Amino acid sequence: MNDPMTQDLLQERLRRIPGVDQVLLRPRAVQWVAHTSRNFVVAEIQKLLQEIREALRSGNALADGSTDPDELDRALEERLKSRLRPALRPVINATGVILHTNLGRAPLSTAAQNCLSAVSSQYTNLEFDLKGGERSYRDALLEPLLSELLGCESAVVVNNNAAAVFLILNTLAPGKEVIVSRGELIEIGGSFRIPDILTRSGARLREVGTTNKTRIRDYEAAIGPDTALLLRVHPSNYRIRGFTHKPELRELASLAHSRGLPLVEDIGSGCLLDLRRFGVREEPVAQESLSSGADLICFSADKLLGGPQAGVIAGAASHVGAIRKNPLMRVCRVEKLIYGALEATLLSYRSGKALEEIPVLNMISMPAEELRIRTSRFAAKLRPRLPAGTLVDVVDGESVVGGGSCPDCSLPATLAAIESENPGPSAIEARLRAQDPPIIVRLEEDRALIDLRTVFPPQEAALLDGLLAALSPS
Repeated sequence: MNDPMTQDLLQERLRRIPGVDQVLLRPRAVQWVAHTSRNFVVAEIQKLLQEIREALRSGNALADGSTDPDELDRALEERLKSRLRPALRPVINATGVILHTNLGRAPLSTAAQNCLSAVSSQYTNLEFDLKGGERSYRDALLEPLLSELLGCESAVVVNNNAAAVFLILNTLAPGKEVIVSRGELIEIGGSFRIPDILTRSGARLREVGTTNKTRIRDYEAAIGPDTALLLRVHPSNYRIRGFTHKPELRELASLAHSRGLPLVEDIGSGCLLDLRRFGVREEPVAQESLSSGADLICFSADKLLGGPQAGVIAGAASHVGAIRKNPLMRVCRVEKLIYGALEATLLSYRSGKALEEIPVLNMISMPAEELRIRTSRFAAKLRPRLPAGTLVDVVDGESVVGGGSCPDCSLPATLAAIESENPGPSAIEARLRAQDPPIIVRLEEDRALIDLRTVFPPQEAALLDGLLAALSPS
């Protein structure tokens, strides 16, 4: 024991611990049994009482107070709430990282949310042709819309972009060589590496060029009888600067086609609009890649496109058709909720309202003055309610796109910077994560920074209350 205790005193304290049946008679326990189950409540009471016993035996003097009836009620209440709380929960993202991979990347549009609600609770025409009254295939739902928006012959949806790359290689290059620049042998989050995917797909990697420079003649020299395709991979999460070179896509397409080979481009983030005017540069636009000669492209749907997690393969009908017939297509296919949310997202592009309706694009295109006004108003509401010794300033800063997209891009932002000694920044951050809903902020230079770019306006009241609770002195 850390705090020596006589056996008599220990036994006396252990005797104060009530029995399970006694706790079950408490009004709050009775209420919990009524709306959950007796077995569930009993199991949690047993665990709680055992933890108190172990704490007392270990010499924890604070555990003695935990046998107080009101304290037991409080501890049991918190324990039962925690056990019934879903593991996957909405959070308030106040970090300013728009495509925050750890926070689920792209939040869905209102239209996508409404579609999810409708198709999840009813039967749908997922694989049924309403005109002909016959069985159909699920890809028919989105192929026309994707082909229209991308300007291509055909398209298919799979569960993510890693699956898209794998299916392309497994279908078009099993046992054959795939030529890739050394500067594009990327690794993204979760240790997903292009060379590993190539190997698993059954294709063979043929590296050309150097890390910083690959010329068209490097590709040309590498093409041989075993070459199946040329692969270009967009380095979504890094950039190589300085003494660099890579062929233009049109140049690469011309070479591939002159040798009777397909050119495949993994464009990564699924950008369907030119976002350069908002500071998002060097991200390939899907339509431009196809019009420049790529026979197939693939990309994620939950990044710059702003939809649910999915991968899109688009391009020549002959190649997409072969991929669709691959037996592994069934392993990688998506279900009705993804189709519904993705279609609703794509319809915003068709209507020309993507910037207004899709949260990711709305955040990227948010005018600097709008963000400044929102932040100043928020700080003005927070400031008079802060405890003594806590300060909030409105400062200049940066938001980032995130999600492995546009690593060099930062968006000018106005931030609320909170300084406090008691509690300190780390304690504030931890307390905010413990709120309901949890609030995620970033820490810089001993300050907690709040970036409202990634906070939806209806969340501001909960953010304000959560901050005030977290900032109360310990």
